[in-house]
Amino acid sequence: MLSGVRFRVGGMSELQRWVSEAPAGTVWRLTAQGEHRVLPDGVMDLIWWGDRFLFAGPDLAAYTVAYEKPTELWGFRFAPGAAATLLKMPANELLGTSLFDADIPGLPSSAFDAMHRNPEATLHAITQRLWNRVDADRRDLALVASIDRDAHAGLDVRTIADRHNLSERSLRRLSHRAFGYGPKTLASIHRFQRALHLARSGTPLADAAQAAGYADQSHLSRETKRLAGVPLTSLISPAS
Repeated sequence: MLSGVRFRVGGMSELQRWVSEAPAGTVWRLTAQGEHRVLPDGVMDLIWWGDRFLFAGPDLAAYTVAYEKPTELWGFRFAPGAAATLLKMPANELLGTSLFDADIPGLPSSAFDAMHRNPEATLHAITQRLWNRVDADRRDLALVASIDRDAHAGLDVRTIADRHNLSERSLRRLSHRAFGYGPKTLASIHRFQRALHLARSGTPLADAAQAAGYADQSHLSRETKRLAGVPLTSLISPAS
């Protein structure tokens, strides 16, 4: 069973998301129009765009995509560490890059026609196929998920390493393989996303900065410019 949740994403974009029984992720649908700024978010997606598949690797900086008319996209958002496991590719090798169609390991040719008939079920089936072709260690995925939760909570590198009985070097190596970058960067991206969510929900910027773990509003502003390339106010305005 798939249950739908709809919420706003930027000005003219809407994202509908389902929690899927397929291993390691979430099915989503996005209706986009106009300019859409894609922000670093600590995740990776398999996306159906028009008549093509796109695997979007991790990002350290924002970029924009323009849609001349309303465009429907479908995708599968991988749980922490799952993309690297299922694609058999370290995430740091995918940093800032995208894979198309035949370059995506394990993508069946039948998926193209199937996406036109039932995209939701097809994405579920693709992910199940990817899962079946690897010898995934669920304990490793659970470890990566736990590291991601700690990074989301804003814990420092030393604390995260100690909580998982890892050296800081081993933690960084694992994080690069699973997320594309180290735990400190992962935590900074989660912190930025948390502040952005609060600001878009109506929380005053100074309060959002404090609640997300920034030293002050100026700190949040600098991090937003570094990660998003634009001021925070432009991300929470109706046109964002």
